[in-house]
Amino acid sequence: MTRLARLTVTEAKLFLRDPTAWFFVLVFPPLLFAILGAVPAFREPDPDLGGLRVIDLYVPILVGFVLAMLAISVLPNYLATYREKGILRRLSTTPVPPSNLLAAQLAMGLTLAVGAATLVIGIGAVAFGTDLPEQFAGFLAAFVLAAAALYSIGMLIAAVAPSGKAAAAIGTLAWFPVMFFGGLWVPREAMPDTLNRVGDFTPLGAGVQAMQDAWNGAWPDPLHLAVMAAFAIGASLAAARLFRWE
Repeated sequence: MTRLARLTVTEAKLFLRDPTAWFFVLVFPPLLFAILGAVPAFREPDPDLGGLRVIDLYVPILVGFVLAMLAISVLPNYLATYREKGILRRLSTTPVPPSNLLAAQLAMGLTLAVGAATLVIGIGAVAFGTDLPEQFAGFLAAFVLAAAALYSIGMLIAAVAPSGKAAAAIGTLAWFPVMFFGGLWVPREAMPDTLNRVGDFTPLGAGVQAMQDAWNGAWPDPLHLAVMAAFAIGASLAAARLFRWE
């Protein structure tokens, strides 16, 4: 545990030395939230959204944004680069096994995700009067399953990418449709029914809807929880089968 903790701290320091990564994980979501909140129409209840405001919808969307950025963009790039440079192979000859590096990356990512999500939720509550999740247990379940699904996909990308640049490219290609169905550009409540139905079977479409339901006081739809669990199990099994340390 001491080795793992030290390795996690080291990975966190390396992450913070990458300005692009920490900007899009820690700075961009609150900044985007503040910009959206500055639009007066977004702070007004909308009957077409069931009386919710647009700014209310973007809290779980930006929580999902943080998870997707860390899991699909940052994690595969780091692990594929480590493999490309032989870091994973060299680790296998030390008392620190390569699996500890994977655990450290996951621990760092989840810690950053919780921190960034807390920041977004706090800014929303203080600056724009957004509510906290009414069904906290349901929100926590949705958050954990969304993280598991997205990180499993990130691990699968890292498993098949031949280099860090390839992992970044694949992650970018995956990130855009994932975030589209998660509602970043058009909130799910404003999407046509067909797109919404398709989004129900995507990891972040299901995740954002599950978090939104919990936010409004309802337990997440079992379908959405099942979709996220299926992605987490399927992608993680595929990643374990295909992953190589050198």
